Amino acid sequence: MLVVPEEVSKANQVIGESESESDSYLVQQCLRGDTQSYGQLYRRHQQRVRSILYKLCTPACLDDVVQEVFLQAWKGLPKFRQTAKFSTWLYRIAWNVAYDQRQADIKRRTQLQILNEKTPIEQEAPELMNLHYQDLVQRGLANLSFDHRTILVLHDLEEVPQKEIAQILDIPLGTVKSRLFHARAAMRQFLQNQGVQL
Repeated sequence: MLVVPEEVSKANQVIGESESESDSYLVQQCLRGDTQSYGQLYRRHQQRVRSILYKLCTPACLDDVVQEVFLQAWKGLPKFRQTAKFSTWLYRIAWNVAYDQRQADIKRRTQLQILNEKTPIEQEAPELMNLHYQDLVQRGLANLSFDHRTILVLHDLEEVPQKEIAQILDIPLGTVKSRLFHARAAMRQFLQNQGVQL
């Protein structure tokens, strides 16, 4: 069983060209059965994957979802076409896992809603008026469609280039631009409705 280390080096968060080249080397080592090389890939990319998933998934299940991404990546390494960057391939896996998690959340909410209709419970107290900005952004993201939310998170919050987003999501560049435009407009409208001056 693969054990992924918990400690993350902040110095490895930024992925440059030379590191991308060493990603290829580490992938080759992994394919030869070297789990320590996979540990290096994990340390290098874990923080960015976690950051993306934090904005796409329920924070309560974040650790499990991050582990699932890296487990799927480990199992899928033999199928990885090295014509793409490892990070692009990994972020595609992260998006797929986030999408699956969202579908499972929708199913759970639907089941809970059916239960609540059968057995009504008291409504929870309304949210506090003084929300932290990060919480407000999270709420705004939650109001977007999953496609728009994904584009906004990857481009505006994670600074992934539009061309790479098109590769990650396997959609045309024009679709990325269109979704980004609509996502920004919807987020702007949400924040203005919440009284945020833009």
